[in-house]
Amino acid sequence: MKTANRYFAFYITLPFVLAGLITSCKKQLDLEPQSAFDEQYVFSNVTNATAALVGVYNELAGDFGYGSRLSTFYPYDTDEMLGILNTSTPDNSSRDLSRYNLQSTNAQLEGPFNQLYAGIERANICIKNIPNMDLYKNGTASEVMQLQRLYGEALTLRAQFYFELIRNWGDVPALFDPAIDQPDLFLAKADRDSIYNHVLDDLKLAATLLPWRNEAGATNDERITKGAAKALRARIALFAGGYSLRRPSNQMQRRDDYLTYYQVAKDECNDIMQRRDAHTLNPSFKAVFKDAIDAHKTDPYGEVIFEVAMAGGNGVSDSKIGYYDGPRFYVPGNSTLLGNGQIRVVPTYFYAFDSLDTRRDVTNAPYYNAADATKTVQTMINMTSGKFRADWITNPAPSSAVQYLGVNWPLIRFADVLLMFAEADNELSNGPTPAAIAAFEEVRKRGFAGNANKIGVTPAQKEAFFNAIVNERSFELGGEGIRKYDLIRWNLINQKILDTRAALTKMLNKTAPYDKLPQSMFYKSKCPDVIWSSSLYQPAASATPSGYTKIAWISSITAAYITNVAQLFKPNHSELLPIPQPSIDANPNITQDYGY
Repeated sequence: MKTANRYFAFYITLPFVLAGLITSCKKQLDLEPQSAFDEQYVFSNVTNATAALVGVYNELAGDFGYGSRLSTFYPYDTDEMLGILNTSTPDNSSRDLSRYNLQSTNAQLEGPFNQLYAGIERANICIKNIPNMDLYKNGTASEVMQLQRLYGEALTLRAQFYFELIRNWGDVPALFDPAIDQPDLFLAKADRDSIYNHVLDDLKLAATLLPWRNEAGATNDERITKGAAKALRARIALFAGGYSLRRPSNQMQRRDDYLTYYQVAKDECNDIMQRRDAHTLNPSFKAVFKDAIDAHKTDPYGEVIFEVAMAGGNGVSDSKIGYYDGPRFYVPGNSTLLGNGQIRVVPTYFYAFDSLDTRRDVTNAPYYNAADATKTVQTMINMTSGKFRADWITNPAPSSAVQYLGVNWPLIRFADVLLMFAEADNELSNGPTPAAIAAFEEVRKRGFAGNANKIGVTPAQKEAFFNAIVNERSFELGGEGIRKYDLIRWNLINQKILDTRAALTKMLNKTAPYDKLPQSMFYKSKCPDVIWSSSLYQPAASATPSGYTKIAWISSITAAYITNVAQLFKPNHSELLPIPQPSIDANPNITQDYGY
């Protein structure tokens, strides 16, 4: 949670006595709500309606939201990073999730699935009631503006919940009214295209109701603004127009009218790009994470368009970002080693970066923190994701042996908008226009600290430019829970997994283009930095230099490690998750599809 965002933070930290206690029941039961506060009371004024809306936001956070499962469990394995590695037999939990060895009884499925639907229910209650409030039509100008914003936020949040359900489970039951108004709660799966169309229309409406980030005191990036609604609409449109695993064919397919959705994405991104007063790139890639997100501060440039607020030090409303991922650490004055460091970098991803690309050493962290604040370099295969690291967390810094560090999850950034624009434009124009090339190069130049002479030649042909986009999105957005889903919507995930294993085998066998890489590295730690004795791209000396420590580097790769990468991924099956078994048991109209 950002300490500077006091207005929204006030509501985030309140018990949800209003939003959380709105209950609903089937009409046939003819029961009174058990809450002391009925809908008429909750939606009688702006303050109470705001509290109800915050109850919707809360379903983004916590262990089953973007505080853990949706951010650090579900997006792996990919050609960038791996989830927690297998050390024993299958566990029907996080290890199997990463290896694509999934059963419907997997322990990590039910909680997120249910929480996303809880968010939809809370959003539905707000969407039903806010525009029907007397103040929505007859209040003061200020009251009307505030309520319109709340309505727009609720529409956007519901769209995000459905988007997360679809990209993980495909076709799912769709409810767009509160449960109390549903004639039948045992709904079958709805076609995802109908859900996509519905939420894209919702987001179009939401954008008309919301302020830009720099308008009406809307600088809080923990709240949805016009830019966030438009950016999320662009993202969802690209998925609606992308490949996905379909019923009943069990094949990866895309819609015939997919270009319609690419046009939506391009238009929305272009609108945001015209408002550089609200959103633009932070000149420093590192500062986006070290000086803003990890420092619990708002990005001053608005590059982080929307981030999920985390607070409270618990599994309901906080996050394990920086604890589960990132390098392990010691709390100052505490001898206990904290952090799991479970998101591990694939060596070929590290070496895909140009050596001058500043994003390499932000996205990848090769060390653990020692008790004296120096760094202990890990073997190559134990390098962790690096954007969210406890030794960067400040304001406040970790002060006790806790897992919840209050680090927000960036749901979408302006860099993503630029790259989505470039991708959509390339597809629509049968090759990149100057505008697409400029957007692509803006992101790439920032990665090379503004040095345009180092970014290489941008391809001008459609296929080559698309491949450049595929790579650039990886360099820019690595470790942000995006890569797996990008590869799926491009129908590239199986090929990228196979390519990664093949490249790792070349590393193992010291075959070109990896034959010159160092088998070991020598380092010393001078707080707060790691100092290498020689190049990461040339063979190292055989003897350990004085004052340095030797660590296995390329030599740490084994055949067993390579086999473990996305080990049981099966194309036209593993792109989606099975419906949690308890949901199947509770609703006889939900089918288990995609070969599960």
